[in-house]
Amino acid sequence: MPTSSDPNRQNQRPRWPPAPDSAPIPPSTWAKRTGFRPKFSGETSAADSSGPIIAPPPPPATAAAVTRPREGGSAVDLEAGRNTGQAQQVNGRQQNEIVKKRSDSDGGGGGGGNGNVVEGAGRRAADVLPRAVMNDGGGDGDDAYVGARHSHMKYELRDTPGLVPIWFYGVQHYFSILSSLILIPLVIVPVMGGTNEDTANVVSTALFMSGVTTLLHSFFGTRLPLIQGPSFVYLAPVLAIINSTEMQRLSENKFKHIMRVLQGAIIVGSAFQALLGYSGLMSLVLRLINPVVVAPTIAAVGLSFYSYGFPRVGTCLEIGAVQILLVIIFSLYLRKISVFGHRIFLIYAVPLGLGITWAMAFLLTEAGVYKYDCNPNIPASNLISEHCRKQVTRMQQCRVDTSHALKVANWFRFPYPLQWGMPVFSWKMALIMCVVAIIASVDSVGSYHASSLLVASRAPPPGVVSRGIGLEGLSSVLAGLWGTGTGSTTLSENVHTLAVTKMGSRRAVELGAGVLIVLSLVGKVGGFIASIPQVMVAGLLCFMWAMLSALGLSNLRYSEAGSSRNIIIIGLSLFFSMSVPAYFQQYGVSPNTSLSVPNYFVPYVVASHGPFHFKYGGVNYVLNTLLSFHMVVAFLVAVILDNTVPGSRQERGVYVWSEPEAARREPAVTKDYGLPFRVGRAFKWVKWVGL
Repeated sequence: MPTSSDPNRQNQRPRWPPAPDSAPIPPSTWAKRTGFRPKFSGETSAADSSGPIIAPPPPPATAAAVTRPREGGSAVDLEAGRNTGQAQQVNGRQQNEIVKKRSDSDGGGGGGGNGNVVEGAGRRAADVLPRAVMNDGGGDGDDAYVGARHSHMKYELRDTPGLVPIWFYGVQHYFSILSSLILIPLVIVPVMGGTNEDTANVVSTALFMSGVTTLLHSFFGTRLPLIQGPSFVYLAPVLAIINSTEMQRLSENKFKHIMRVLQGAIIVGSAFQALLGYSGLMSLVLRLINPVVVAPTIAAVGLSFYSYGFPRVGTCLEIGAVQILLVIIFSLYLRKISVFGHRIFLIYAVPLGLGITWAMAFLLTEAGVYKYDCNPNIPASNLISEHCRKQVTRMQQCRVDTSHALKVANWFRFPYPLQWGMPVFSWKMALIMCVVAIIASVDSVGSYHASSLLVASRAPPPGVVSRGIGLEGLSSVLAGLWGTGTGSTTLSENVHTLAVTKMGSRRAVELGAGVLIVLSLVGKVGGFIASIPQVMVAGLLCFMWAMLSALGLSNLRYSEAGSSRNIIIIGLSLFFSMSVPAYFQQYGVSPNTSLSVPNYFVPYVVASHGPFHFKYGGVNYVLNTLLSFHMVVAFLVAVILDNTVPGSRQERGVYVWSEPEAARREPAVTKDYGLPFRVGRAFKWVKWVGL
């Protein structure tokens, strides 16, 4: 570390108080490295190593200041626990070019904006998302961000790997996120009364539509390497519709009728989302959507299924608990182990945990551990003996041979639109899906911003965000026509996958989408996935929902997480998102009904038994259902408080999107987000949905 006699530093005013040279790390050094900044908005605000870092006021923009490293000269590698200061220094010539390029593209300065930037030019941690550095000046922080943005990515947005790497990374990208694509059909189809063959067909359809919509988004959406597929945002409303009284009373063709009702609701809600995007209204809505709104909304999506996750795992605890434990060990304790330069255990934690647990359950089944004591062909509800009823139910959860989906599935099956029949349209269910489409758009906005920080030259302009939301609406319309049971949106898990695999090339994602389409045509693939035991599905869901909640809260790194304003807003949003639905769910199932509903589905039956009792039954249904969704309550509380309670842009962590005029002058941004095949030239007049 340079001494005070260094001629380059004698005239520079120190930014931080000098740290004493002692063995224990003093608080001042910790404060310097974690971005401690006292007296923020009249209060003390400290962010830990996982939170945002507040950049100090920029020094005068002199050549000496630009080429000189930051005082302290080092940053902490959070994964390795080492000082990596020497590896993160940038020579003066490169830094000057970066500053000049940014200044020219922005038209000379940040305009007093609030920039979301990544600290540390050489951060090597693959599974640590970039931390945000808020900079009021807009100039210095943005310049540092350009030099630091992609240092840990193997391939960026417009990179095209070689023939072998592009196949490997394309398949790897989808394989690491496969559980998010298949779990929703495995949950909803049995509840709808579908057979094993129906489950296999819906899984194949979901894989097919995921590949198609991902290709559409990569070419005509935001063009970011984001996989599209069934989103957990749609799971709660779908379960509410399935468990409504009118659906539970169906006796014949229950699965197909419910699927057609879901198709009609999804088509109408998705059309509303497409209108929201392509009309340019989304550009206005973006002003209301900030990290303080996105974080509790997405976190509430994952937390809302706590009543389903472990109660289902408990039906065969020795299988489900082992699976959860294996996934935790692979993703946390073994995450740093690399094989040929790839963190196998971290990237494939979920598939490895599933495969090992499935093999263990197969051996236990073949060894006779899960042997029936009673006739399994008799429905459990018709068994007189309580012991037999419990034993048969438990064996059906633990054994791996209860599903015959693989046997009944065809070798080749091409998913086609309206395969379940003509959609059935209901205005009350369509209105619910319109609100859900707004929540899905909020989720996608957070994913757009976070992924652009990882792989793109700059954040997309508002018009590109609107274009992406509009295309997601059209993609969900296609999903409704094909009958996947849910809409198709950007999966929140994309951000984690990009950070872990370090693969940001959209060409690899497009190739993976093509492979997924081919696999979806093989009916046995869907049958194999549909044969996963339900207890293992529940174990995977426990991990995926926990990951989704954490990814939602990770958006707070763009805001001042230590601010009392944000702490109160986040706390109120999360608390009321759990408490308000609990008030509605206390009505539960009417005592006079004869319906037999599992305990983990009782929260979704409230749509017919809520506290609202107006003259119009449809209005009651809509209000009771919407206010029983955790994500809706969290969104309403957060968006109202964040946009009415005073706070600076830095404190709120307002998302910084690229200015359209500056983006058009910067070739890198045009190449990142411009439409291919010269399609953009035909739509230059539509300024609000593009560059």
